Amino acid sequence: MMYIRIDGDPKGKDRPRFARGHTYTPKPTKDYEKKVVEAFKDVYNDMLDGALEVSIDVYYKPTKSTSKKDRLLMLGGHIRPAKKPDADNIAKIILDALNGHAYEDDKQVVELTVKKFYAETAHTDVYIGQI
Repeated sequence: MMYIRIDGDPKGKDRPRFARGHTYTPKPTKDYEKKVVEAFKDVYNDMLDGALEVSIDVYYKPTKSTSKKDRLLMLGGHIRPAKKPDADNIAKIILDALNGHAYEDDKQVVELTVKKFYAETAHTDVYIGQI
């Protein structure tokens, strides 16, 4: 099983933009995809083949204005973040970024879970395993 950690606030895949007859990927999406690839390459350089399962755990930092009571409930997993970015967009940006690095193509992913939590520091944990 491969494990990578992406530090910082989670990012979802932005919609493609259109200008002067061509399509392009917005800079924030490109920057985050580059961050995902760097986190992967810091630990691994081999690609997985065959059917894969991917689990993505996203951690948001509670806001400073959160009450102590709510903060404890958040960090204890009793309150979960139902906020942007959407789980499907988080998965999309990570899976697309790892194409050609962790695996040949994200079509190999046959099982996918995305979970959102609160933690002291914002980060994303990605687990990739062969089935």
